Amino acid sequence: MKLILRNDVENLGRYGETVRVAPGFARNYLLPKGFAVLATDGNLRQLEAERDAYLKKAAARLANANEVKARLESLTLSFQRKAGEDGKLFGSVTLHDIGDALKAQGYEIARRDILLAEHHVKTTGEFTVSVKLHHDVKAEVKGVVTAEG
Repeated sequence: MKLILRNDVENLGRYGETVRVAPGFARNYLLPKGFAVLATDGNLRQLEAERDAYLKKAAARLANANEVKARLESLTLSFQRKAGEDGKLFGSVTLHDIGDALKAQGYEIARRDILLAEHHVKTTGEFTVSVKLHHDVKAEVKGVVTAEG
């Protein structure tokens, strides 16, 4: 089935692209959520009319993401956890903990946009976490885990 994307869809395409997808994917996901419309002549003309406004909004979102990236990369998140003598934590630092720490700093980041090499940190020391701010912008945030007491 041939569709025109109305939003950026990860692993499929960006706004305005014409894509071919399975009919079930289109019927059950893309069309009901408003992510795409059928590729008809009328829809193509309407897309061309809306394209300039969309490109201006996209440029503003990209500029905002780059601004937030600069602030995030200067940030260091600190966590204190109970740990054994060898530096192994009795718990862990999870994506949820990182999201809460970012929220405490004033950044509203969805957990799905926080990318950690493993799903959690289990040792004391430094680690780096990637934060997806825009499909073209990722920020690298430093974190430090120290032992309590």
